[in-house]
Amino acid sequence: MYPSVNSTCYWRLMLVMLMEIPLFINHHFEVGTVKPYQLVKPGPVTLVTGRNLMKQNELPRQPVPPLRQTCELYLRALEPVVEPDELKRTKDLVEEFQKAGGVGERLQRNLEQRADCMDNWLTEGYVKAVYLDLRKPLVIFSNATLILSPVADRDTDLGQTRCAAKVIAGNLDVKALLDSGTLPVEYMGGKQLCMKQCEQLMSACQVPGLKSDSLVFYSKSVNPPKHIIVVHNCQFFKLDVYNSDGTRLTVDQLCVQLDRIRNSSKQSDVEPVGILTTQNRDTWSKTYSNLIKDETNRQSVSTIESSIFTVCLDGPMPPVSNDKYHQMLHGGGSQWNSGNRWFDKSLQVICGEDGTCGLNQSHAVIDGTSMMAFTNQLVTIMKKPEVMQSPSEPLPMPQKLHFNITPEIQKDIDEAKQHLDILTQNLDLSVSVFKHFGKNVLKVLKLSADAFVQMATQLAYYRIHHQCCPTEEAVCLRRFKLGRITAINSNTRTSVAFVKAFDDPQKQNSEKVNLMKKAMEEHVGNAKMASRGQAIITHLFMLKALAAEENISIPGIFTDSSFFKVFDFKLVTSQVTSKVGCTPFMASEDFNAYSMCYSTFNEQFGFTVFYLHDSKTCTNNKAANLLRAVEDAMLDMRTLLENDITLECF
Repeated sequence: MYPSVNSTCYWRLMLVMLMEIPLFINHHFEVGTVKPYQLVKPGPVTLVTGRNLMKQNELPRQPVPPLRQTCELYLRALEPVVEPDELKRTKDLVEEFQKAGGVGERLQRNLEQRADCMDNWLTEGYVKAVYLDLRKPLVIFSNATLILSPVADRDTDLGQTRCAAKVIAGNLDVKALLDSGTLPVEYMGGKQLCMKQCEQLMSACQVPGLKSDSLVFYSKSVNPPKHIIVVHNCQFFKLDVYNSDGTRLTVDQLCVQLDRIRNSSKQSDVEPVGILTTQNRDTWSKTYSNLIKDETNRQSVSTIESSIFTVCLDGPMPPVSNDKYHQMLHGGGSQWNSGNRWFDKSLQVICGEDGTCGLNQSHAVIDGTSMMAFTNQLVTIMKKPEVMQSPSEPLPMPQKLHFNITPEIQKDIDEAKQHLDILTQNLDLSVSVFKHFGKNVLKVLKLSADAFVQMATQLAYYRIHHQCCPTEEAVCLRRFKLGRITAINSNTRTSVAFVKAFDDPQKQNSEKVNLMKKAMEEHVGNAKMASRGQAIITHLFMLKALAAEENISIPGIFTDSSFFKVFDFKLVTSQVTSKVGCTPFMASEDFNAYSMCYSTFNEQFGFTVFYLHDSKTCTNNKAANLLRAVEDAMLDMRTLLENDITLECF
């Protein structure tokens, strides 16, 4: 589960998409590019070397769930959310939808026919509707990020330049594996996983457009890019990273070039053009059109967009807690490093003054588990000893990119600064490492660590808000060709019964344990079913989309109030665990909603919780309060299990 890292409230976006946005199944991506494909439930992952593109063709296609099954699961999901009279009305609508010879059967038949002639019947429409049609800013709302494990012992005091050079070199070495098709293939639970997303991460960009963005992939062009972009003090430089013989620049060569860039960009009062990429996508689209009317600006933007990736050499950060998380996510604000970015790029390498490095990546291009596959390779490569090479040819000076700022563009920059600062000020963040126990303790009890955390989260939310809420957890679909993610609702009939009973003094411990067991069993079952391509949300999404495409009157099941309620998620969760010491996370996907990322380890758990306030309801510490409540719930649940002598392990 990821998201994915940050991520968009997956279910809420799906809801908006279902109700308002027709799906263009044959959506056009830029000519000469490849088509695109959050964080998910990671089981044990193994790597197998070989040509992953050859193995890609061995993957099965994603199945279309049976219509009656989806309708039954949908009604079950509604039970803890809506009142009995509302549920009765919805049952009538569902029965009408799935009746023999009805509109549901017609749409199901058309979807099955479409699936027969496509590699994946869901992915392309999913990417467009959930990411490209999203009008909120990419920063905070969509892009995910992670903090890399240290590239070397801190005692060596490598400094920003050399740490950045090592990360650049590592990324280029991973690119070489991708270009040759030899990136090791991942397997999870014995099932081969699709590696297509890793292939698309380099040399890609999300270009703003009115109503919908587009993805451009330059790696498959006739002349693939050979340069990266380095940003320092909000000034952009083109840096060629290959020698004339095709070998990449060494770490020492990269250090020379990075020092040249730093020395050429000491001025710190340059207008931060990059901050324009933090705006609402329609707003940025209009500014973008005006910006590239100038030929110098157009060439500079084109050079940035076509780069392999972007490297951000940051200055100081504001003195706030968890400053590295803020730095990797949004840069700290307009007075700090938020203008030292180009958030449209699929991959940004961010390097702090102290050498701390991280990645900020596009969710439109890559999901959490795929990003972990990429990052595992990156860190593994960076930890290898550097190969000493003799000096080669003289290096050309990096090329500084220039922008002509008109009064209109200046106004747009000022507005972007103000908008970004409001977002960052209203972002509530809390981070914790739970060291009381890890998944080893739960293994002894034969409990799922993921289900345990999910039920603890349900209990924590109930204790704070005195009610349950629909809760999203992302599930990986990479066992299928071109598979991305789907999601399940952790708020079920059994989880509601469990959380309501837990603090009830009238309930016996044995009853509470039994309710906990049932809730976890249902959660694990739902996750397994979703991972096999049987989730209800993606199925309903496509059925509604086909109705819009075929100009069929939208069935009542999709306009019913119950449909809004069951997918109105106030809590978005994702599990992703790094094998190499990285810390992945994503921020809130909507206002006044929680986003929680967590990692499971043998002896501990890691948590990051975000809450994005709107300006009218801004109060502090909501993220910290939820995180503290989750940890308390985990301790209370363990105590209950240990004290109940009638516990029968699963």
